[in-house]
Amino acid sequence: MAPPNDPANTVQNVFKSSTLENHFNLSNGKFSIKGFPLLSEVPNNVTFNPFYSICQSSDAPLPLLQRVRSQSHRGGFLGFTKEEPSQRLINSLGKFTDRDFLSIFRFKTWWSTMWVGNSGSDIQMETQWVLLDVPESKSYVIIVPIIEGSFRSALHPGKDGQVLICAESGSSLAKASNFEAIAYVHASDNPYNLMKEAYSALRVHLNTFKLLEEKQVPALVNKFGWCTWDAFYLTVEPAGIFHGVKDFAQGGVSPRFLIIDDGWQSINIDGEEQNEDAKNLVLGGTQMTARLYRFDECKKFRSYKGGSLLGSNTIPFDPKKPKMLISKAIEIEHAEKARDKAIQSGFSDVSGIESKIEKLKQELNEIFGGEIKQGSDSSEGCGSCSCKKDNLGMKAFTKDLRTKFKGLDDIYVWHALCGAWGGVRPGSTHLDSKIVSSKLSPGLDGTMTDLAVVKIVEGGIGLVNPDQADEFYDSMHSYLAKSGITGVKVDVIHTLEYVSEEYGGRVELAKAYYKGLTDSLVKNFNGSGLISSMQQCNDFFFLGTSQISMGRVGDDFWFQDPNGDPMGVYWLQGVHMIHCAYNSMWMGQIIQPDWDMFQSDHCCAKFHAGSRAICGGPVYVSDSVGGHDFDLLKKLVYPDGTIPKCLHFALPTRDCLFKNPLFDNKTVLKIWNFNKFGGVIGAFNCQGAGWDPKEQRFKGYSECYKPISGSVHVSEIEWDQKIEATQMGKAEEYVVYLDQDQKLFLMTPKSEPINFTIQPSSFELFSFVPVTKLGQNFKFAPIGLTNMFNNGGTIQEFEDKSCGGEISARLKVKGGGNFLAYSNVAPKKCELNGADVAFDWSNDGKLTLNRVPWVEEAGGVSVVVFVF
Repeated sequence: MAPPNDPANTVQNVFKSSTLENHFNLSNGKFSIKGFPLLSEVPNNVTFNPFYSICQSSDAPLPLLQRVRSQSHRGGFLGFTKEEPSQRLINSLGKFTDRDFLSIFRFKTWWSTMWVGNSGSDIQMETQWVLLDVPESKSYVIIVPIIEGSFRSALHPGKDGQVLICAESGSSLAKASNFEAIAYVHASDNPYNLMKEAYSALRVHLNTFKLLEEKQVPALVNKFGWCTWDAFYLTVEPAGIFHGVKDFAQGGVSPRFLIIDDGWQSINIDGEEQNEDAKNLVLGGTQMTARLYRFDECKKFRSYKGGSLLGSNTIPFDPKKPKMLISKAIEIEHAEKARDKAIQSGFSDVSGIESKIEKLKQELNEIFGGEIKQGSDSSEGCGSCSCKKDNLGMKAFTKDLRTKFKGLDDIYVWHALCGAWGGVRPGSTHLDSKIVSSKLSPGLDGTMTDLAVVKIVEGGIGLVNPDQADEFYDSMHSYLAKSGITGVKVDVIHTLEYVSEEYGGRVELAKAYYKGLTDSLVKNFNGSGLISSMQQCNDFFFLGTSQISMGRVGDDFWFQDPNGDPMGVYWLQGVHMIHCAYNSMWMGQIIQPDWDMFQSDHCCAKFHAGSRAICGGPVYVSDSVGGHDFDLLKKLVYPDGTIPKCLHFALPTRDCLFKNPLFDNKTVLKIWNFNKFGGVIGAFNCQGAGWDPKEQRFKGYSECYKPISGSVHVSEIEWDQKIEATQMGKAEEYVVYLDQDQKLFLMTPKSEPINFTIQPSSFELFSFVPVTKLGQNFKFAPIGLTNMFNNGGTIQEFEDKSCGGEISARLKVKGGGNFLAYSNVAPKKCELNGADVAFDWSNDGKLTLNRVPWVEEAGGVSVVVFVF
């Protein structure tokens, strides 16, 4: 007998017995759900196959297989046939008009965002999925372009409402003319169940990735961290990092993880000395044609001597220097843009601008400290990553960091999927790499102009032979692991599609690289120590996530508009939140959503902080040394560097799904999540900017940057999306606490919504806590510490007891500050950690206990008892 999880036994037996009638039907040029037309004018060469007729084998766990089987009648596959095989085929799937949709599309090679409309022609290029509202059948339908053989697919807009599917291999060596399952369709009466069911079905069918529920997430998801990027950019070096971590520790919010971002690697540019680091790099962009020439750290890290930052005579560090370098580099960047613009406008003499650029570069070099030779030194090692002394370099530095900062659990470093932005320099390592020209798919013509893409196309990629992908990643990661690094942030992931021509296409090349990355992750970083970034395309999610369990769901945090709009400092922040919230709908099925860093002293820092508080992922910042708002950070982070994290990942409420919270002048973004003893909805006014399909870029819509009104109701929390929360959704009554307004309301499921008005770049957090009946006469609801944004997340335990005629509410609360609960009557007494203490109660039900301490020996947890 075959074992229970044997694919030969499980899938065939599980699915062939499905007898429920499929929700979908394709006939007479109409694709329908439950008899209601969904797509019309479907070409004759388009096919539909039920899920169970296509899916043949899977290594999915049996409970997952059974779950997918029970839902298989709700889904199936679309395919099409062409007369001539090609490496890129486009076909209509039919048309729809006057039907609301929500979609996710790639606005850059690596970043995706939401888009709404009501016609197939409204869909954007490189759409990853489209969710259709079908009220006539009381359902929602998703169309997901997927992978078949060596081809991946995306949806494109057609004329007159047509939806086009584009299947491409990325190589003339991989051609096809027939597809049975190039897109998946699924239906459900619940849009959140729909996402879960659809991606579960695809996990079983494709058998190339795993769901988040099957994987271990990095430990840092529950913690506070610091990323070096916006603090230093490429000028990052040991002394700056050390003083940065020290800043946080002295401010009372010690990071539990550190990400050393771009700037630590040994890179140089073609034409430069092969064994020397590129000099005086500052801003992102200047390094994008550089290539890795050795797998260990660059000289500024390689030269670090153990103990240099621990004694009284430490390495000096001027916190003003990184800011001066960044400011000067921005001047140079602006001058170079002015020169390029002048040339494009037809000016032949730009010598004046060139002179200014040279002067600025000289000034930059002077800030760096003049011409400093950064050549190789035989005492630093040979570049093989194996002959360094333990008291030098990255290993010595990470040891010193952990010696000084005891709570620093994880230290990650950045690298690009191909090593560096420009890959690996041929002839510089023991691996076979060569420079491959970069070619963009025509589908990317509809995306936003991107400096990174321009630079990569300009320089090509030094691609390590895919047959050596395992050795490539292990060479980097095994050295890093021995040097005290516990994980990596892998960036620039979607460059592989540019260079796939001679490797059998983007799917085959990706499989080789992702296998190497996955094997190394398991071997060197505990199977989970990886944050994926610049990865927001279906190739990665369907091929690269069998082990990877965490990734970015938004693009970069921009502290100002790189294109010069002075209002961008405000409106870009709302755009960021929209990316994160809507991308989490699909990415959250596969990876832990990471909402990225922000800077706590930014003018919109509080706006960001409110969203991070309930996002359900890690909280980390990219503050400059000395540039902190510790009061703000302490509303997010406990003194021990952990966070009051929500139980789920935040998602948009139903009434936001088919709306445009960026520039429709009326919609407030609302996101929901759960805590252990209640739910939370965050309302964020993100209006003021958005995607312009004609200009193919994000831009400001100043007429929308204004106060927006809306409403909120307890029913907008999707209580059934987590087993632990289901019972809370059945409560007869709730207490609603408004974090920013500090107001408290009572609400039942039949109550009218609570109305609000939110200023631009502002927010409100609504906590919904079920009211518990204590005996016959008392009502009680714990809200939590009101000095924390996610006040409900501070409650660790809650139980009610009845003994000797007394009824009590006993809680464990993590954190220090002011505790708030609702009680319809005043308690007889309150005990805090075993001692009687004073409390305040008012007729509106507010029960307040001030100055709850942080109890270090108890992990910050206090025991609070109210006796009635």
